[in-house]
Amino acid sequence: MSDLFNEEIISQATHTKWAGKTVHFARETDSTNLWGKRAWREEGAGHGELFVAEYQSAGRGRFTRRWSAPPDSAITMSILICPEFSPQKAPMLTLVMGLSVAQAVAELGLEVGIKWPNDVVVSRKKICGILTEMTMKQDKIGCAVIGVGINVNMESFPEETADKATSLYLESGHPFDRAQVVGLVMKHFEENYERFVQTEDLSGLKPDYEKMLANLNQPVRVLDQNDPYEGIARGINAGGELLVERADGTVEEVNSGEVSVRGLYSYV
Repeated sequence: MSDLFNEEIISQATHTKWAGKTVHFARETDSTNLWGKRAWREEGAGHGELFVAEYQSAGRGRFTRRWSAPPDSAITMSILICPEFSPQKAPMLTLVMGLSVAQAVAELGLEVGIKWPNDVVVSRKKICGILTEMTMKQDKIGCAVIGVGINVNMESFPEETADKATSLYLESGHPFDRAQVVGLVMKHFEENYERFVQTEDLSGLKPDYEKMLANLNQPVRVLDQNDPYEGIARGINAGGELLVERADGTVEEVNSGEVSVRGLYSYV
């Protein structure tokens, strides 16, 4: 199932001031995150430039997990960000983008949620994953790239992932214009990023994020290598950490870079 998807069409569908205003498109690349970092380092690519590929041969997610999708079915893209804030703030960009993708999917008419921190889910199955990486320049962020993979028009999934993954097509029964989806994500990301940089934390976005949080007030298992435990997810703090209430009433602040969280009875 293919649609028209190239630099010109994506640009025409993206109505923003800076997020995705400049689009680079390739039929194939190693990964859009690597491509974006190379373009910043070697070609002077700047803030807000968007790198989109039809196929990536070395796509990956959190904890270096491989991520790939058949050509003509998904969105694989990375946006380049050149922020002024400290490197410690960069992990929050993943949550900013997760919220933006969820809002875009909701605008397309699907019931959507976020599985903290970076998976967008429909019908309790993953529809999108996000990976943020940064390149340092002395002790500051030179650039950050936020990579996004969205399952758009896939008609099926391998047996080993079929119970955990889905697509916009499978959930709605009809195909989507991928350029339109990119444009919606960029619109919401631009709005959310500008709110984020005002405070350099998620305090302004927290209510919107928690409305989408599929884990909210649900039992979760925190897969900490040293001390795995169960509790109830109570939302996030301004730093984007998940607040998990243990059985004794104490509340843990869970950092996404250190542990994974799973639903007690399902993926979410």
